[in-house]
Amino acid sequence: MVDMHGRWCLITGAARGIGYLTAKLMAEKGANLILHSRKLAHTEKVLAEVRAMGVEAHAVAAELSDLDAVQAMLHEIDALNVPVDIVLNNAGMQIAYRVDYCATPVSDFTESFKINTIAPAMICYHFLPKMVERGFGRILNTTSGIALDPQQAGYSASKAALDKFTIDLGSKVQGTNVMINLTDPGWCRTDLGGPHAPNAPESAIPGIAVGAFVDDGKSGRYLNAPHFTGMTLEEAVAKTEAEFDSPY
Repeated sequence: MVDMHGRWCLITGAARGIGYLTAKLMAEKGANLILHSRKLAHTEKVLAEVRAMGVEAHAVAAELSDLDAVQAMLHEIDALNVPVDIVLNNAGMQIAYRVDYCATPVSDFTESFKINTIAPAMICYHFLPKMVERGFGRILNTTSGIALDPQQAGYSASKAALDKFTIDLGSKVQGTNVMINLTDPGWCRTDLGGPHAPNAPESAIPGIAVGAFVDDGKSGRYLNAPHFTGMTLEEAVAKTEAEFDSPY
């Protein structure tokens, strides 16, 4: 299992929900953190909490639908002059639920793809070459299990595109110590999942982050957090390496 002490981890959407819980988990395991949110004020609470846990941490802000802002954020992270070893692309947006799904506007697709597909791809492309050069890296892209639901077509299509992107990109590093996988928190009671979701956000821990800790060189896997609910991180890592194979 990967020792996180001294490693730097970027988490998008770290101010609340699954991202907030993941930030606390990574800090507990010794990782230094770069915490993204839409506005710096949103991460003040989690930034103070993880620093109190004894790790270094910085906050960055960008609206992921503004691709120029995403690029500026990446330059800001570079200016920190720290090696980003782990990227957890947690942030996402469900634009709308369209009961009259045949009236879904084009903007549902364009906004969903910018936030849920293009921004994570930009982040992956930015940090992957540096991970390869250093010989270590972990990227987890957060997907969704939503299916057969045209009421959320923009969201589900953007996540399907992220799946394809992740699996294809992962094939280029398969068998190395740079690993790219998919993670899925399940349907949780967050701002995105809504108040009627069946699962508490805490149920996604540790599964939402297990792909950052596995150490078997396999990429392109779909790691569904509910499979690991109630496990220790060590148990979740062992289960992943024993039962979840890459698609290549």
